[in-house]
Amino acid sequence: MGLGLGRLAATQSWDDLRSRLISAVVLGLLVLGVAVLGGVAFRILCFVAGVIVFDEWTRMTRAKQAGGIFTFTRRALFASYIAFLFDWPVLSIAILVAAGIFIAVVDRRERRASWLLGGLCYAGLAGLAPGMLRGDDPEGLAALGLVICVVWATDVFAYFFGRTIGGRKLLPRVSPKKTLSGAVGGLLAGVGFGLLYSHVVAGEASLWIAFLSAVLSILGQTGDLFESWVKRRFGVKDSGRLIPGHGGLMDRIDALVVSTAALWLIALILRGVDEPARAIFAL
Repeated sequence: MGLGLGRLAATQSWDDLRSRLISAVVLGLLVLGVAVLGGVAFRILCFVAGVIVFDEWTRMTRAKQAGGIFTFTRRALFASYIAFLFDWPVLSIAILVAAGIFIAVVDRRERRASWLLGGLCYAGLAGLAPGMLRGDDPEGLAALGLVICVVWATDVFAYFFGRTIGGRKLLPRVSPKKTLSGAVGGLLAGVGFGLLYSHVVAGEASLWIAFLSAVLSILGQTGDLFESWVKRRFGVKDSGRLIPGHGGLMDRIDALVVSTAALWLIALILRGVDEPARAIFAL
């Protein structure tokens, strides 16, 4: 699904297509505009997105039934986001990690909160990774743009390669419509558009960017499949009904969550918590 572009192209009804198209354009322009603006505005957007993702995850996986530990997890996530809003990245990460360890230790025998712990990690990355990767510098915007470009290209071309070539299914028990040809076509397109994007933005198309684009494309497709597996596991068609014609927010950003988190973690390891995107681009 990625950003829902493949699903949008597969729509048969014009009324349904119009609803999906309007939703996709409005949402896309809003996110891109706020991402360019950066600063507090983008951190607020990430905060809101993370909260919505956590709500959709816990409803979809029935993690809300975990009892008091659910309340603790939600409060810990909010505390992490508040620290993030005040631009205290180390504290934000520390709260999230500490909460995750606490849940794992407390629940190691009962095993009631495994999906809740998964929701904390997933929603935490959904909210923190794009905001911390973006930061306030042009390199952050460029790095975030690389993720979006690769995921969009992968999503669109995976759909068209799969429909045109067909062939062997990728993981039929998880996502019956996805094909191996689509996955390979999406990967090639992701790498190609990643290199083109880097050439336009940074004036170079290096092996480093090709490698990153391949990783982002593969992980984006993995994120898409992962959410499909979770939904099948719990017998859910859509993660929510937030976006007209598109379902929930998770349905639209599943590939972006995993890809952005991966790029942020890579940059974090190479550069540290301050201005991590400079490990990707040096503008």
